[in-house]
Amino acid sequence: MTLTAVLVLAAGTYAFRLAGPLLRDRLTLSDRVKALMSTSATVLLFALVATSTLTKGQDFAGLALPVGVLVGGVAAWRGAPFVVVVVLAAATTAVLRLAGVG
Repeated sequence: MTLTAVLVLAAGTYAFRLAGPLLRDRLTLSDRVKALMSTSATVLLFALVATSTLTKGQDFAGLALPVGVLVGGVAAWRGAPFVVVVVLAAATTAVLRLAGVG
């Protein structure tokens, strides 16, 4: 039963990935639809970041995690290397938690 479910999901995933290149020449999107899709992808990414930053299970994650993510976001926006962004965000969160901010 499990193997069948995995195979069906794998086939569906492959079909979705194959549909893009196959339909590229057959489907023409207007500039408005392209802009809307770009905006919706940005909003979806922002919502994912917000929910994973602000919640821990069913509760509020505390203030340290959002501040750490904010520091990492500013560092990334300023063009810092990825490793520096991650270390800054983690260090900020750790120092704030060590100070008892939560």
